[in-house]
Amino acid sequence: MTENYVIGIDFGTDSVRALVVNAQTGEQVGTAVQEYPRWKQGKYCNAAVSMFRQHPLDYLESLEAAVTSALDQAPAEVRQHVRGISVDTTGSTPVAVDKNGTPLALQEEFAENPNGMFILWKDHTANAEAEEINQLAHSWSIDYTKYVGGIYSSEWFWAKILHTLRTDAQIREKAFSWVEHCDWISAELTGNTDPLTLKRSRCAAGHKALWHQDFDGLPANDFFNALDPLLNGLRDQLFSKTETSEKPMGIISAKWAEKLGIPADVVIGVGAFDAHMGAVGALIEPYSLCKVIGTSTCDMLVAPNDEVGHLLIKGICGQVDGSIIPGMLGMEAGQSAFGDIYAWFAKLIIAPVSALLGKEAADEMSRKLIPYLAEEAAKLPVTEKDIIAIDWLNGRRTPDAKHTLKGALLGLNLASDNARIFKALVEATSFGSKSIVERFRSEGVPINQVIAIGGVAKKSSFVMQTLADVLNMPIKVASSEQACALGAGMFAAVASGIHETLQDAQEAMSSGFDTTYYPREEQAAIYQTLYQKYLQAGTFIENRFLQNPDLVFADPV
Repeated sequence: MTENYVIGIDFGTDSVRALVVNAQTGEQVGTAVQEYPRWKQGKYCNAAVSMFRQHPLDYLESLEAAVTSALDQAPAEVRQHVRGISVDTTGSTPVAVDKNGTPLALQEEFAENPNGMFILWKDHTANAEAEEINQLAHSWSIDYTKYVGGIYSSEWFWAKILHTLRTDAQIREKAFSWVEHCDWISAELTGNTDPLTLKRSRCAAGHKALWHQDFDGLPANDFFNALDPLLNGLRDQLFSKTETSEKPMGIISAKWAEKLGIPADVVIGVGAFDAHMGAVGALIEPYSLCKVIGTSTCDMLVAPNDEVGHLLIKGICGQVDGSIIPGMLGMEAGQSAFGDIYAWFAKLIIAPVSALLGKEAADEMSRKLIPYLAEEAAKLPVTEKDIIAIDWLNGRRTPDAKHTLKGALLGLNLASDNARIFKALVEATSFGSKSIVERFRSEGVPINQVIAIGGVAKKSSFVMQTLADVLNMPIKVASSEQACALGAGMFAAVASGIHETLQDAQEAMSSGFDTTYYPREEQAAIYQTLYQKYLQAGTFIENRFLQNPDLVFADPV
């Protein structure tokens, strides 16, 4: 039997990963990670105002480098047996394009204009626009937010578009349409980036762009015109149909086949978001919560439509038929910051070291700091009098999105050292995870098990044990270091016809699980009490913020 190979490509926040895998056996024969060079330099971002942009050249250059490197690791004959490629990306990460589907930042005029670049998922510059969308939707004859938890987020498609159109007249004049990263990069590989004909991802459109079959596609133009006349007519330059990601986007272009050195008939699959394909790579099944744990988290659930399709689950990031596994309802939740919070705390400690002792000393400390903090924090007892932290340093994604909220530390005293504060931050991210679990359960969706993937899940036993204790549930960690890329490979195997169904691809290609964290009875009991304190503290902070946001939690200058 001829061996068939597929390539899964996973665009994360900081880098792109490519995985070459045998579609019959699941053997991983090549993998590579390539950082985005401009992003690494901190270009086009301003964290003080939550502006995060990525240049399309970062994606194109890193894609070519990562895939070429991964293929170079494999036996030479593998290149000629590549049958399919599928891509996942962060989201919602849209970009303004011209009539040909070219991102405006690829034109000389906009090469250094952040508004012509991809607006990264964690960009929160559109908080005001998101609130306007919510107010209008809740008073409209049809509540277009009802399938996305009842709250539209500033991290999503329409809020980012409206904010950009309002603030940049040049982009407003030249933007013909807008395309999600997962759609554009997949289309780019086929050579057809025409925004009117390229296939749009059901995953991206349903969870972030208010697409739903009950609406006959996107919300009506009247709604957008009422929101702001700048949006009048844009609906007709977008899309009405979507495709699930086991479908082919098209055939690879001659340009990209030559660049990558692979056959000219390679099938490119319809794209999706990283967490959704990662959940497939981690063997998600009905009523399993798959947590993709990295800089932020995405929590994925699937369930049969005939069992939960009648529910409207409040405060999550959407419920979409076929967004994860075709034929099942896909549900998404998540936290706007997880590993990012630990990185923030590490930077807080390391910055003076860099300033006083130099970059070399700071780099050495940077490599060792978080493992050290985790080791020290693990030695501390868990008590009902511990510090309580609130994990909203990048706002709150779910339950009930509100990205203007801020984080907090409560209960500090003169004995509050770095290990105790780090422990409180880890517990806060775990409490944020628990609030998501409790929301699903209160809305009628059971959770039978927890699966974890992502960098934090693989690297930090302290974080994962704390999470298991707080959730009071076992957590299985997927074996694959590249679960999202593996999931993309599984979709590629179906899109290219190697496997008939996604379940067949999962069975053939899965790498299984390598670790299970079990809750400790004593700590789990104390965490129930601390969780109630977390909820009380969060309510206090949110209420005070609503009373006077400028006074209580002013944005940094």
